[in-house]
Amino acid sequence: MNARACRLKVFPDSEALSRQAAASVAAQIRKAAADGRSFSLVMAGGNTPESLYNALASEFREAIPWERVVLFWGDERYVPPDDPRSNFGMAERILLRRVRIPAGNIHAMPTEFPDPDEAARVYEATLRDRFPAPLPRFDLVLLGMGEDGHTASLFPGSPVLNERECWVAAVRAPAQPPVRLTLTLPVLNNASCIYFLVAGANKAPTMLSALTSQSPHASPASLIRPRDGEVVWWCDEAAANLIPSNAFMNNPG
Repeated sequence: MNARACRLKVFPDSEALSRQAAASVAAQIRKAAADGRSFSLVMAGGNTPESLYNALASEFREAIPWERVVLFWGDERYVPPDDPRSNFGMAERILLRRVRIPAGNIHAMPTEFPDPDEAARVYEATLRDRFPAPLPRFDLVLLGMGEDGHTASLFPGSPVLNERECWVAAVRAPAQPPVRLTLTLPVLNNASCIYFLVAGANKAPTMLSALTSQSPHASPASLIRPRDGEVVWWCDEAAANLIPSNAFMNNPG
């Protein structure tokens, strides 16, 4: 990933990271509302996004015009919404039950179809109803990153990394549960803005690889390169401790 294409924001710990990222999300939503438009936000799973959602539902709850927010998901484990492993279920528990967002603004990935490929087609149809071709243009995509460099449900070596036509794909992951739905790279890379949320020393080697990888299929996070959008890496000091201090713009404010 070209260092000039992204910004790095480093904070002392994951709590500070989550609060500042939440403040930035809230500011973006308010700006869209002031411009008279809705704000499309793609949700992520994982512990660090969970902390961000908690901040949005508490400290920033009253500062956000929730009726302007339209939610989508970047990936989903193919489990029922009430399963503890569900990305939607986590967001519902931590955020959605605590804010006044219209039900019609929440577009979860479906997991009730016997065939996950059919579910992927149904979600793609949902996106195509909302966004014009050739690709969706999300205002903000939230992403995490696994220790293996995966992001959304784009795992190292997966055939879906070569997908260029479909917006949504059913995949098998080398993790539990293995069946998942994910947005594809062309969709993610058409976003206006992408926030990576990364915390913990266990992510430091992977983060360095993602930002400097010469073999991107081994680190799918390094394939997130919006054509005319911005990537911001929000991380704590532990996750960033292998990154050279002069490699990226570091603006913790």
